[in-house]
Amino acid sequence: MQIRRRVQHLTTGKWTTVTVYAIISLPVRQATPADLATWIRGRWSVENGLRHVRDVAFAEDHSRVRTGHAPRAMASLRNLAIGALRLAGAGNLAQAIRQLSRDATGGLAVLGFT
Repeated sequence: MQIRRRVQHLTTGKWTTVTVYAIISLPVRQATPADLATWIRGRWSVENGLRHVRDVAFAEDHSRVRTGHAPRAMASLRNLAIGALRLAGAGNLAQAIRQLSRDATGGLAVLGFT
């Protein structure tokens, strides 16, 4: 399948057309173009909701943890922190992380320990 998107660059304001390709295993009769668009948007909501936060707020791409089970364990801990902050009502996760890094007891309050 071919997907064409119009993308506006935030710094220049210039619009460009980006073409990407995807491989699916469904026959044409089982998925309408609207269904495919919904699934693709759903995929991006996961990317923007969790992976982007892990990359930006926790600098996961710059992590030096690379051996054994440590990378998976650290990703799980980051997911736990993101989930706890969202359940606590944090709107801006980066700001909440900065505040908690300055307050040793704040993290316990987020987890429900007072």
